[in-house]
Amino acid sequence: MDSLLNRFVERSREILQDNLVGIYLHGSAVMECFNPEKSDLDLIVVVKNMLSDAGKKHYMDMVVDVNALGPKKGIEMSIVTADVCKPFVYPTPFELHFSETHLKWYRDNPEDYISKMKGNDKDLAAHFTIITKRGRCLYGLPVEEVFAEVPQSAYMDSLWNDIAGARDDIAEDTMYLTLNLARVLAYKEKELVLSKKEGGEWALDHIPGEYHSLIQDALREYIEGDDVIYDISAAQKYAEYMLGRIGIHER
Repeated sequence: MDSLLNRFVERSREILQDNLVGIYLHGSAVMECFNPEKSDLDLIVVVKNMLSDAGKKHYMDMVVDVNALGPKKGIEMSIVTADVCKPFVYPTPFELHFSETHLKWYRDNPEDYISKMKGNDKDLAAHFTIITKRGRCLYGLPVEEVFAEVPQSAYMDSLWNDIAGARDDIAEDTMYLTLNLARVLAYKEKELVLSKKEGGEWALDHIPGEYHSLIQDALREYIEGDDVIYDISAAQKYAEYMLGRIGIHER
């Protein structure tokens, strides 16, 4: 992983040059639960000024090349300008975004991708929070010089995007939502910024025992990569309980 990250940094420096403020790693890779089969590499690239479309195309070609050398789920990367990081702007504008799910779109029609892959992303509040609490600067200015503290209201609103539809969605994405609901509850009740693994472990000590089997199965799939057959009715009951305790009806 380090060699891949070093290559990403080197190529970014070559392309962005003086416009590059810093490159910051967040997600499972900094939270001691990275799994090459289940995790992607999460990166935020901060620049001084907006990129031209030609500059974005040059950079995206590099990202696609490096992504091919990455883990199974690849790289997830956003480019943002420094002026939306400190002071923090929410919803947060971004200049460019890439993940493995967008690879075909870029390959099929790079001009369309470049013209449309920009806007505002509420998820960046969660990513910036991880960076300020537990992130790693791979290159450039230190985290505290680039990122302001994310307000709790913005972080919580960002988290809602992932869990608001959990009652229905947990049948299709059981492992992810089981663990994500747990870490959202840990933040809501204790202001803990946890990984999915840590969230699941925390929940085993803080929610009723009837849900422990589900959480243990999700942790086993996430950590060990085991194939798990879930009891979907139990998962939906868990989602209902967790959303009620988190307080989704308050919104």
